[in-house]
Amino acid sequence: MQRQLKCSNMARKICVRFAPSPTGALHIGGVRTALYNYLFARQHGGTMLLRIEDTDSTRFVPGAEEYILEALDWLGIGIDEGLRWENGQIVQVGNHGPYRQSERREIYHQYVDQLINSGHAYYAFDTPEQLDAKRAEIPNFQYDARTRMQMDNSLVIGMDAAKQRIAAGEKYVVRFLIQPDENVTVHDLIRGDVTINSSILDDKVLYKSADDLPTYHLANIVDDHLMEVTQVIRGEEWLPSAPLHVLLYRAFGWEDTMPQFAHLPLLLKPDGNGKLSKRDGDRLGFPVFPLEFHNQKDGTVSSGYRESGYFPEAVINFLALLGWHNTGDQEMFSMDELIEQFSLDRVSKSGAKFDYEKGKWFNHQYLQNKSNEELAQLFMPILEQKLAGQTPVLNDGSTVVDTTVAKVIGLVKDRVNFIPELWEQANFFFVAPPNTTRSRLPNVGKKTVPTT
Repeated sequence: MQRQLKCSNMARKICVRFAPSPTGALHIGGVRTALYNYLFARQHGGTMLLRIEDTDSTRFVPGAEEYILEALDWLGIGIDEGLRWENGQIVQVGNHGPYRQSERREIYHQYVDQLINSGHAYYAFDTPEQLDAKRAEIPNFQYDARTRMQMDNSLVIGMDAAKQRIAAGEKYVVRFLIQPDENVTVHDLIRGDVTINSSILDDKVLYKSADDLPTYHLANIVDDHLMEVTQVIRGEEWLPSAPLHVLLYRAFGWEDTMPQFAHLPLLLKPDGNGKLSKRDGDRLGFPVFPLEFHNQKDGTVSSGYRESGYFPEAVINFLALLGWHNTGDQEMFSMDELIEQFSLDRVSKSGAKFDYEKGKWFNHQYLQNKSNEELAQLFMPILEQKLAGQTPVLNDGSTVVDTTVAKVIGLVKDRVNFIPELWEQANFFFVAPPNTTRSRLPNVGKKTVPTT
C-alpha cells in the first residue's frame, strides 16, 4: 500500500469509481481520470467501478453512454463493477446497482428525508424570479446563513406550513444547511491538507422536486458510500466542492468510512493558457475525444483518436505521462508497467500542457515496434478501399499477398506516424503514376540479377 492510505481504508478492499455524465463525447481529460483510477485499483488489487451520473436530464445526449463505455473498452481500461461494454452492448455487473443515477430515485429519497429530519437540510420554495430579485438587491448574493432567513423556505415559514405546500403540489428544492464560520479541512492525497471556511459556502441544492432527482452533491455522496468506494480520484474542478462533501459525510454519520480524495491537475491547452477544449483540437488539428463522435442532438461529428489512426496503447502511454512522472527517464510503458509504477504521490499539483506532437511521437514509436506482418493486416482494409474494392495488384501485374504488403511496409514505415499515412508513402507500388508503364516500376520482393 502507498504510505498515504489511512488505516481505515487499508482494512477495506480498495474500490475506485469513474462516474461520467452522458452529456456528449468523453473528453480526453476524462479518459485520463479513468486511467489513473484504473491504474490505482489494479496496483492495489482493488475494484474499478463505473456508474453513470445522469441526474441532469436536460443535458442528456442519446448515444453518449454507449460511446463512453466503448471508448474505455477500446483503450483497455477494464471495468470490474457497474456498467461496461461487452460484445457491442452495455451490461451491468455487481451487487451495488442500479448503476445509473436516474434509476436510483427511491434510494435518494430516504437520504433526503434523513437530512431533513436531522435538521441538516430544509425545504425552499423560492421561484427563479424571487432569486433574481434578491440577486439584484444584494451584490454578490449567496443563499447562506446571512440571507436564508429573508427567503421563502421552511426555516422561515415552519415545517408544518412547508409540508402543507408540498402536499398541495408546490414545487420545491431541498437545501443543505451550512453552519457558518467553521474551518473544514480536506486531506487530499496529491495536495495535502486543504482548509476552507464554511462561511464562503452556500446552502447547496441537494434535491429538486421538478424532476424528482438529486443534484450531483447528494447523489455522489450517497452512491460512493453505498458502493463502498474507498478513494475518489477526480479532476481538480471538484476541489472547491470537497469541503461541502466532507460536511455531508458528517451529517450522515459516515465520516469514519468517508473515502479519501485525490484531485488531479487539469489538462491545459498546448500553450498552457487555460483548460484544453474541443475548440483547441479543431483549431490545431488534433482530436480531444478517444473515438469519433456523432452527436445525435445537433448532427455534428467530432474526430477521434481511434479513427485518426492512433493505437490505444500509444494513447494510454501518452495520457499517463500528462500529470504523472516516474522516477527515471523511461517514456515507453506497457499497461502492466504503468500499473506497477503508478502512484499518486508522483502526480503533479499543476496543470499539464497537452503536447499533441508528443502524442504523434508516441504513436510513431508504437508503429515502429509492430511487425511488418501486423501492420500489413491493419493496412489491407485501407489498401482495398483505395483501390475501390478490387483485389490489389502490384505494378508488375501480380496479385498482392499479405507477405508482399508486409515487405512494402517495411520499406516505408519509418516515414509515417499513422497507418493511413502508409498509402501516401507506398501507393506507387500498387498504382502506376500517369504516363508510366508498369515495367518501369520497382518489383517488391524480387531479387535483381546484375547483368555481366
